[in-house]
Amino acid sequence: MFYPANFIKEPDGSYVVTFRDIPEAITQGDTLEEAKDMAQDALITAMDFYFEDERSIPLPSKGVKGEELIEVPISISSKVYLLNLMLEKKVTQVELAKLLHKPKQEVTRIVNLHHATKIDTVAEALKVLGKTPQLVIA
Repeated sequence: MFYPANFIKEPDGSYVVTFRDIPEAITQGDTLEEAKDMAQDALITAMDFYFEDERSIPLPSKGVKGEELIEVPISISSKVYLLNLMLEKKVTQVELAKLLHKPKQEVTRIVNLHHATKIDTVAEALKVLGKTPQLVIA
């Protein structure tokens, strides 16, 4: 999953980074390289707010000329898909836990962006909600 980002050079030479798909994600860096390093962290931090508020996370649109694509690791993007699917199907964490035959605390960790969850565990959750995860090498 790659989100298009705008890098705007400021008069002082620093760069401000914004994402049109995730407007809450804003960061900056003294150099272009530093701004690029900060961009992924800002994007994931903004996604945390969506998880906390139980709001659907906008999926990335296609990049346009002048934008740079910022990668979201598969460990995070799989959880984004899971959150969006749970909201779409109106499935709570308690209900997902029942479907998975797991304690609710384990599901709480599955939908926590900062918890290191095995991709197979997220895939299992997606499957019980009717989706078939696939890995595509591009």
